[in-house]
Amino acid sequence: MEPIQITKIHEQHYHDQHLDLDFGNKTALLDSEPLTLTRKEYDLLAFLIEHAGELVTREILLLRVWGYSNQIRTRTLDVHILRLRRKLGEHRGKYIETIFNAGYRFQPFRAPHLVQRQPQMFALGA
Repeated sequence: MEPIQITKIHEQHYHDQHLDLDFGNKTALLDSEPLTLTRKEYDLLAFLIEHAGELVTREILLLRVWGYSNQIRTRTLDVHILRLRRKLGEHRGKYIETIFNAGYRFQPFRAPHLVQRQPQMFALGA
């Protein structure tokens, strides 16, 4: 009898108004145009998206994306984040948030909500 293998099931796609990631095919689109990413840039973005809204520490990113232990001092993560932000262009500030001295957080794009204001009525004195 073979051992049971347990795997974690992920959504196969991420989609919002600007960004599409296909986890199965490892492809990305930005505003419906192919987003050319290196393998590590894609792996980094995919990992952040899989943990959207969560603080992901530098140590976890270095371990999970590069396989580095926390004993290694490197700037590779910072360089890859910078490159990813450049490739995200005008949307760079909407997606990847730096948490000072801790790590990074992916914020899914949320379109601004328009609030319709009700006209105010003023009573005029008699």
